[in-house]
Amino acid sequence: MRKVSLRNLAAHKLRLALTVLSVVLGTSFVAGSLIFTSTISNSFNGIFDQVAVGVDTQISPKSSGNDAGGFGGSETLGVPDSVVRTIEQDKAQLGVDKIVTAYSSTMTIADSEGKAIQTGGAPSVGANWIPNDRALDPNSAKILPGGRAPNGPNEAVLNESAAKKAKLKVGSRTKVVVNSGTAKPFEVTIVGLMDIAGDASGYTEMDFDTATAKKLFSDGSHVANVQLGAAQGVSADQLKQRIEQRFPGYKVQTGDEVRQENKDAVNSFLQIFNYILLAFAAIGLIVGTFIIYNTFSMIVAQRVRELALLRAIGAARKQITRSVLFEAFVVGLIGSVIGLVIGAGLAIGLQQLLSSTGSGLPSGGLVVGPTPIIACLAVGIIVTMVSAWAPARRASKVAPVEAMRESQTDGAASLKVRTLIGAVLAVLGVALLAIGAQGKGGGPAGQVGLGAVLLILAVVFAAPALSRPVIGLLGFVLAKPFGKLGQLARTNSMRNPRRTAATAFALTLGLMLVAVIGTLGSSFKATIDKAVSNDVKAPILVTGSGGTGALPPTVSGNIAKVDGVASVVSIRGVNAKVAGKDVSGNSPSGDLSSAANFHMVSGTDRLPADGLLVSDKTAKQKGWTLGKTITFDSKFGGSVPVKVVGVYKSSALLDPWQIGSAAYEKLTPPQLRADFVDLVQLKDGADSGKVQTGIEDATADFLTVKVQTRAEFANAQAATINQMLTVLYGMLGLALLIAILGIINTLALSVVERKREIGMLRAVGMLRKQVRRTIYLESMLISIFGALLGMVIGVAIGWCLVRTFREWLTGIQPEIPWGTIAFTLVAAAVCGVLAALWPGIRAARTKPLEAIADL
Repeated sequence: MRKVSLRNLAAHKLRLALTVLSVVLGTSFVAGSLIFTSTISNSFNGIFDQVAVGVDTQISPKSSGNDAGGFGGSETLGVPDSVVRTIEQDKAQLGVDKIVTAYSSTMTIADSEGKAIQTGGAPSVGANWIPNDRALDPNSAKILPGGRAPNGPNEAVLNESAAKKAKLKVGSRTKVVVNSGTAKPFEVTIVGLMDIAGDASGYTEMDFDTATAKKLFSDGSHVANVQLGAAQGVSADQLKQRIEQRFPGYKVQTGDEVRQENKDAVNSFLQIFNYILLAFAAIGLIVGTFIIYNTFSMIVAQRVRELALLRAIGAARKQITRSVLFEAFVVGLIGSVIGLVIGAGLAIGLQQLLSSTGSGLPSGGLVVGPTPIIACLAVGIIVTMVSAWAPARRASKVAPVEAMRESQTDGAASLKVRTLIGAVLAVLGVALLAIGAQGKGGGPAGQVGLGAVLLILAVVFAAPALSRPVIGLLGFVLAKPFGKLGQLARTNSMRNPRRTAATAFALTLGLMLVAVIGTLGSSFKATIDKAVSNDVKAPILVTGSGGTGALPPTVSGNIAKVDGVASVVSIRGVNAKVAGKDVSGNSPSGDLSSAANFHMVSGTDRLPADGLLVSDKTAKQKGWTLGKTITFDSKFGGSVPVKVVGVYKSSALLDPWQIGSAAYEKLTPPQLRADFVDLVQLKDGADSGKVQTGIEDATADFLTVKVQTRAEFANAQAATINQMLTVLYGMLGLALLIAILGIINTLALSVVERKREIGMLRAVGMLRKQVRRTIYLESMLISIFGALLGMVIGVAIGWCLVRTFREWLTGIQPEIPWGTIAFTLVAAAVCGVLAALWPGIRAARTKPLEAIADL
C-alpha cells in the first residue's frame, strides 16, 4: 500500500503541489517566528557577553527604572558618594583593587543637519568617559585613531555607529539636550569616535569627561553605579559577600550576574515578542489546517472509486486508512521542509526590514537551532495527518459497490448533529460575551475571550448548515443579474456545504480578527478624541517626540517668553510611596483648571501647592476621601503630607490624581524632573498660528519638541494607534493570504472533481467565458459568506471586549468601524474573483469529449 500511495502522489503532481502548498503556508510562519527570535536573542546575548567583563562586583541602587504611569524618568539618584569614599578608605580590608564610578542619563543628540538622531527605540545616553588604563573591562570603549579623550565641558566622544548614522566626524560641532534636570541645550565638539564592543543598531552614546558628566547627570553627591575589581587572592563571590555585608540596601552583583540580568531582561522582552508572532503563526496554522482538511476531503472524494477498487481486490479498511495517512505523512514532511526554508527566508527578510528602518535591534548571523526544525516538522506532519484522518476514515467506511457508483458521497451526510452542537456552543458563547460586557477588568475580559473561542467553535460546527440559507440569499441578490449563470454558481456554492464552510472559514477567522482589532482601534481613537475635546482647554499642547517622550523643564520657560502666550502649565510625572506601596500620578506647575476641564464631584478644582486632587475612581479604590490627609513618602528620603481638596470625575487624561507643585518638588529631586506635556493658553486676540510658529522657533534647540493644536494632538495619538493597527493588519495579512490561496486550492480541486460535469456543460453549448464567469461568481459568493460571518462575529467580540476596558481607560465606549466593514466586504468580493481566476481559466479549458470519456 505504501508503493500505491507513493505512485499515486507521483501520478498527480498538480494535486500534490496544491496539497503541499497548504502545509507550507501553515508552517513557514511558525519557523520564521522561532528563527527570527532565536537570531535576535543570540545577537543580544553576544553583546551582553561583552558587558562588565573584568568587573568582579557592581553596586547599584536596588530600585531603578520607571513605575507604570509615571513620567519622571529614573526614580533613583544612584549610589551616594559616601559609599564610594568608604570603599576607597577600606580597600585593603574589603579586598578591592580598582574602583570605577559611572555617571549616566538619557539625552538627545543632533545629527549633522541639526535634527535629533533617530535611534529606533535603542538607548541614547550620555556618560562619563573612562580611560582604558583605569577601566576594569578589557572590552571597554576605545577611541579610534585620529581622536582623543574629551577634556572640558564642550568636548565629547561619540560611538562610531551613531556618528556614521548622524554623518558626524571628529571636529564636528553638534547640539545635545539632557532629557531631565535643569541643563539647557548646549553645543559640543566631537573630539573622538569610540569603538564600543557589541555596538547595536541605533544605539547612541556620548561620553564627557567625568567632571562634566557629574554636573550634567547627577546631583553632585551620587553616582549611577560603582564597579569594583577584586584584589589578588579575592574571588568575585567573596568581594560581593563583603560588600553586601558592609553596604546593605544596595543591589550588589558579580559581573556574571550583571551580564545574566541584561540577557534575562532582553530575552523576557523577546519572549513576549515571540508569543505575539507565534499567536499570528497559530492563526495561520489554524487556517492552514482547514485548508489541509478541505484538500484531503476533496482528494478522497475524487479517489473514492479508486479506493473502492482497492477494497474490491482485497484491501482492508485499515489499509485504506493507513494509505491515506501515509500520503499525508509524505505531504506533511515535504511541506514542513519547504516551510522551514521559507521560514528562514521570512526571518532574514524581517531582520533586514527592521534593520533598514532603524529599529535599534542588533544584526547578526541567522540562527537555525533544533527548536524551529523540530517544531516545524512536528507541526506540519501532525497537523497534516490529523487533518487527513477524518477523510481517510470516512473513505474506508464506504462500501466498494456503493463507491463505484457515479455519484459522490462527500458532503451528503446529515448535518443535524454538528449543527445542534454548533447551536449550543453559539448560545454559550453569546451568553459569555453578554456577561463579560457588563463588567470591566481582567475577569470579564477573560469571559469575553472564552466566549470568542466558543463562537469560533460554533462556526466550525454550524457553518455548513448556515451556508445554505446565507449563500442562497446572497446568490438571489448578487447572482440574479447574471441569469442562469448566476443560478448555477449559487447552486454549486450550496451543493457541498461542508466544503463551502471549510473554504470560507479561512476568511472568517482572518476577517474576524480584523474586525476585533478594527473595533478596538476605532474605540481607542474615539475615546482619545473625545477626551481631548472635553478635558483640554488649552489651544496648544507641547510634547516631546524623543524615545522617552519627556521634555526638559527649561522648555516651559522658553514657551512663556513667546509673544501671545498667556500662561504655560506643565504636567510632570510623580513616583512615590503611600503606606509602603508605589503610586504614580501627576503634578501641574500652575493652575491646571485654567488649561483643563475638571468635572468636580466634590470640593474645589483649585489645587494648592500642598494639596491633592483625586479622581472619583481613585478615591473609591484607595479611600482618599475629601478632606483626608495623605502622606506621600519620597523614594529619596522624606515625607510630604497633602490634603485632598477635591474629587473630580474620572478622566482618561486627568487620572489618577494631581498633586501640588510644592509637594512635587519635595518628592522629586531637580535632576530627575521632566515634563510630560506643556499646556499653553493664549492671550485674548492672539493668533494661534503665529503663536504656534513662535513656540516652534523658541524651542527648536531642544530637538524633540512637538508643538500641536488640540486637533493635531488627537490626530497624532490616533496616528500612533493607526501604526500599531497597520502592523497587526500586516501580520494578519498572512492569514488572509493563506485564506485566498486556500480558496484557489479548493476551487482548483473542485474543477478536477467536476471535470465531467463541466465537460457536459461545454458539450451542451456553454461557452468558455460562461464557465469562467460561473466559477468567479461561485468564489465570490463563498468569499462574501466567509467575510460576513467573520465581520459579524468580530465586531460582536470587539464591542464586548472594549466594554471590559473601562477598568483601565476611563470613558472608553465601543465604536463600530463601519468604513472598515464596508471596505472589507467589497475587498472580499474582489479577492473571491481574483482567487477564481486560475481555476476559472483551467475549468474553461476543459475539453468536452475528454471530460465525458474520463471514467
